[in-house]
Amino acid sequence: MTMNDYNLELCDAIAHLISETPQQRITFAEYMDLVLYHPQHGYYATNQVKIGAQGDFFTSPHLGADFGELLAEQFVEMWQILSYPVPFTLVEMGAGQGILSGDILRYSQRQYPDLFDAIEYIIVEKSPALKKEQQQRLRQLPIRWCAIEEITTESIIGCCFSNELVDALPVHQFVIENGQLREIYVTTQDGINFVEVAGEPSTNKLIKYFQLVEIDLMSSAYTEVYRSEVNLAALDWLSTVANKLQRGYLLTVDYGYTASRYYSPGRDVGTLQCYYQHAHHNNPYINIGRQDITAHVNFTALERWGELCGLQKIGFTQQGLFLMALGLGFRIASLSSSNATDGKAILQVLQRRDALHQMINPMGLGGFGVLIQSKGLSKEEMTSPLKGLSMPNI
Repeated sequence: MTMNDYNLELCDAIAHLISETPQQRITFAEYMDLVLYHPQHGYYATNQVKIGAQGDFFTSPHLGADFGELLAEQFVEMWQILSYPVPFTLVEMGAGQGILSGDILRYSQRQYPDLFDAIEYIIVEKSPALKKEQQQRLRQLPIRWCAIEEITTESIIGCCFSNELVDALPVHQFVIENGQLREIYVTTQDGINFVEVAGEPSTNKLIKYFQLVEIDLMSSAYTEVYRSEVNLAALDWLSTVANKLQRGYLLTVDYGYTASRYYSPGRDVGTLQCYYQHAHHNNPYINIGRQDITAHVNFTALERWGELCGLQKIGFTQQGLFLMALGLGFRIASLSSSNATDGKAILQVLQRRDALHQMINPMGLGGFGVLIQSKGLSKEEMTSPLKGLSMPNI
């Protein structure tokens, strides 16, 4: 590993922060927040973010417009259930390169012009580099960008949604030592290398988290080598979003598990992954500032905390089932009746079919979780079934 694989300014900033703390250490959550979101040098703050087939990772919108178009099918139904409010506000949180936003709006304009005219589209984007790319890509569409803090309390009637956002929020890491939960901290060695040390939990919220999701880490099933993570930032994010929503939905698409699967005793190294040049590993102390770091989402925590924030669970399903319920199966079937004859056209049909199958592959993107929660709906609106959840929930 050469020093060129590191963002040296970022490493210096982290080391300086550590040196100024009383115990010469920061939590792993603080470290992850800095390497991803440092305002000048973090992975998401610079032009280091590489998304797509040749990048560090790719998402469903990179496989074609279908993902965004089928989401638009769900949004039009939500608009109908809410009795056609104007404006119907869509808040996309963490919009990546802006591909999904464009697909949703262009399809709505084509297929549902009345919905398009009613939409107020807001992007909440923390990364300056990605925000600049979004604004360039989407400059001809009616979108405004703002920080979540700038949205007035209980002002949104519509749907807040995210695709692969929660997995990139900073997580606390912990280990079980002598039957006790010990938190992972990051400190420096020889002034240049980052190393881990274990200590007392930095906050009692970690203990309360496991009470929330009803996981007993003190059970004999958990060994001394057990290690995992806790996403307290996801709960803060959920509280904030619930506070902004007056009436409507929160739709979260991400990879993750229910709490019992997430904290299965057999999953003893956690779920933390780093993505660098389309390869993944679990060492967050290399390629600092040059790689993405993620952890799976605990959907049980989002459900339980959501209830405390006034959000009611509408349903939880897999992305593959969600998209099939919204019409992806018909799109696949229509390719079978394609009358393409020349080699280039046939290749395009095959590539599109492969892309659609990738979006529903249960071992990949199709296995992602889709959680839909609501706030402020009437009893009648609550009982109105959502098409995307019409296949069996998981």
